Amino acid sequence: MEKYTQDDIPGDQPATMIDLEGRTPIIGVIYECAKHFALYKEHARQNARILLTKPVHRDGRATRTWILEPEEIARLADRLLGDETG
Repeated sequence: MEKYTQDDIPGDQPATMIDLEGRTPIIGVIYECAKHFALYKEHARQNARILLTKPVHRDGRATRTWILEPEEIARLADRLLGDETG
């Protein structure tokens, strides 16, 4: 079975970005979530999580995960938005 990783997540995959402090979620696609995350201040970034519609494999874990943590969202945003800044 091929491993589906964070590097394989396409920008048009449906997703929901939630905030651990209870702000209104962003329901859209990964690209939109990454764009919003890039605009957030540090405090908001630390409270952001993305709920995926297709779970991804993480090294060191036996199971796939449906949630991306802030550090993973930052890497994803860099990958997806890198073309816009360069």
